[in-house]
Amino acid sequence: MPKFKKPRVTVDAVMVDCGRVLLIKRANAPFKGRWALPGGFVENGETVETACVREAKEETGLEVAIIRLVGVYSDPKRDPRGHTVGIVFLCRPVGGALRADDDAKEAAWFAMKGLPGLSFDHGKIIDDVKRLLAGR
Repeated sequence: MPKFKKPRVTVDAVMVDCGRVLLIKRANAPFKGRWALPGGFVENGETVETACVREAKEETGLEVAIIRLVGVYSDPKRDPRGHTVGIVFLCRPVGGALRADDDAKEAAWFAMKGLPGLSFDHGKIIDDVKRLLAGR
């Protein structure tokens, strides 16, 4: 896989409902066949908010509204393809119908306790969301 010469910007949408989180099963490398948060690369000329809404729709079929910023994740080792800076938003579904599409092989809701092994640093992100929702 090619290495990036400069960090690339990514976004992820964390959708939580009744103690469950929406995950997608990746259809492509890296981490093909593993679960992840819906997200992807920001396109040239696109805001991170627009990219988050677009990626959520492309991968899950759901239209989302952004509630708030969860955080920025910049560990140079978070993506095996090269250095990425991930901007993560807490979102809520506002329309559409759940279906896997684009880079997602499957899309499903999981209880936040006992999640499957996750791609990238998405386990850490979900831990941060749990703390955020608990008010810590």
